[in-house]
Amino acid sequence: MATSQHEIEHPRKAFGWAARDTSGILSPFNFSRRETGEKDVRFKVLYCGICHADANQVKNDWGSTVYPLVPGHEITGVVTEVGSKVEKFKVGDRVGVGYLIWSCRSCQSCSDDRENQCSKQILTSGSKYLDGTRTQGGYSDSMVADENFVVRIPDALPLDAAAPLLCAGITMYSSLRHYGLDKPGLHVGVVGLGGLGHMAVKFAKAFGAKVTVISTSPNKKQEAIENLGADSFVVSHEQDEMQAAAGTLDGIIDTVSSHHPLGPLIGLLKFNGKIVLLGVPEKPLELPVFTLLKGRKMVAGSYIGGLKETQEMVDFAAKHNVKPDIEVIKMDYVNTAIERLLKADVKYRFVIDIGNTLQPETS
Repeated sequence: MATSQHEIEHPRKAFGWAARDTSGILSPFNFSRRETGEKDVRFKVLYCGICHADANQVKNDWGSTVYPLVPGHEITGVVTEVGSKVEKFKVGDRVGVGYLIWSCRSCQSCSDDRENQCSKQILTSGSKYLDGTRTQGGYSDSMVADENFVVRIPDALPLDAAAPLLCAGITMYSSLRHYGLDKPGLHVGVVGLGGLGHMAVKFAKAFGAKVTVISTSPNKKQEAIENLGADSFVVSHEQDEMQAAAGTLDGIIDTVSSHHPLGPLIGLLKFNGKIVLLGVPEKPLELPVFTLLKGRKMVAGSYIGGLKETQEMVDFAAKHNVKPDIEVIKMDYVNTAIERLLKADVKYRFVIDIGNTLQPETS
């Protein structure tokens, strides 16, 4: 278990909830944030989504967590202060911060608006910042970030529903767009109907695609079709259903993080079809190469998106009324929410009401 070094004390007091060890249990935590730099935007946090990566981080599942850790990278709120050279935002603006808090802005990836591929990227929570201190996330009362890593939230989007768009939303939007699955008339499959999967259905439908949900759970069929707008539903362990759907899909968005066979899914693809992996299984998946060769098919991956694309996604979501299905919770419910998330007991994203329920400790 990694533990925290003595941190530089910043001038701005902050308050949030942090994990102290691999139990992942969060509790009230006083810390500090840096002064508002000339290109910084400071905002009052009102909402923060709970991503599966938060659960991985607080429990040190990836072996890199330094405690104490304030998680959270689906953050929305209202600007309270801007630096002297900030050009994009003013006090009172509705804004958000996602998975990234900084990148070098000089490499090829950054030049191509792919900050998410920058080798020097700094994550919003659990990374080391330029001054050597640890980045702390959005389960807190305030946030400060370089204006280039802040997203404007359109008035048409409620701030609570906008929060999960900054991770789950951009992950879905970017993968559909990059792999050309954003065209009207295409037939897109979505594997797994959780926080990511339900956003894949909504964005694909907004792009004009026909959508088939592929799931191990027959009891999700009504939800997928009636509530989320999917066109059809296939139970992946029902051979007859899988056979009937063989060769019908232009592309598949696979959001499943548990170990699962790719062969049957690849069989659902048309010639030249592609399957885009977004989940992170603990063990490597087996790849049936002959099936790929014969059908000239592709297995690919995708990872969030750059800041320009994130702003584009948020604007698209506002225009087309694409909003995640959320369960808004109080701050003191967060530990229960994370345990429920790990059991897939949420439809489909928890969002913490930071602004109304984060109560500072009183001495």
